[in-house]
Amino acid sequence: MRFRRLLIGLLCLAGLVVLLDFGVAAYSEYRVSRLLRTGSDLSADPEITFHESLRHPFVAQALDGQYSNMDIRARAMRPDIPGKIIVEANLKGVQLPMRQLIDGEVAQVPVDEVQARMRIEPNELGRLFKIPDLQVFGPPTDKSDDSGNAAGTGPKTTGIIILEGTVPLGPNADAVAVTDPRSDTAQKVTKKKVHVIAELRLEGSEVRITAMSIAGRDLQADSDSVLPEQDRTVISEQDKPAILARFTHTIDTRNMPFGIAPTSVEAIAGQIVVEGTGRAVTVDLDRLQR
Repeated sequence: MRFRRLLIGLLCLAGLVVLLDFGVAAYSEYRVSRLLRTGSDLSADPEITFHESLRHPFVAQALDGQYSNMDIRARAMRPDIPGKIIVEANLKGVQLPMRQLIDGEVAQVPVDEVQARMRIEPNELGRLFKIPDLQVFGPPTDKSDDSGNAAGTGPKTTGIIILEGTVPLGPNADAVAVTDPRSDTAQKVTKKKVHVIAELRLEGSEVRITAMSIAGRDLQADSDSVLPEQDRTVISEQDKPAILARFTHTIDTRNMPFGIAPTSVEAIAGQIVVEGTGRAVTVDLDRLQR
């Protein structure tokens, strides 16, 4: 009987410890989220996750003021990109006493490592390029980078991508971008879905997407095709420069999370993903973007 009571008591104690750990973690995530939203002028609370393990439960980390692993994910506005982009940060070795978190004194927080990331999704890319149905694809094969290393062995600062989207053709093509698509002017412009081979390059704090050529299949007529006439239209030499210009753009990355400098760029799952890593840095935990 005593053993049974002891077992029940231990189980109740374990349950209380789990509830305490969960409650402290939830409160800490809420505090950081609210501070980031207010300090960064975000339209919604960012997602905050403090990671823990059996060896390092959250309560122990909080009492010690040393958090091993923390994730931040938010949607942020950019003046140069219509819509919102996704910004993410993974912080390792965060030194933040609980008293400072409660008081909101989260400026100048030492962090062992910050992995920052900026994701621009297809919808925002389409608005940026003024090509609503724009899609981004990685190269069919990408076995090496500029240095001859195998893919994935080093920072990817340049690469080839494929862009797909419907663009207007002909002498009135420029007007269609600023004309209501229901207007007579827009109706007179022939549109075609094209596939463009482009270079994706990171230069300093800028991502440069430079259209280099139009895929060969878009330059040949296909009289046997069952596609609509506009999709069988051959792109003329006269239209090529305007099309390549439409698929060329420069994106500023200076608003990376916590001011971390970008070191790589890739096209992943239809998104343009820019990443950077900072080590032994001090961050303002209430300001996601500088």
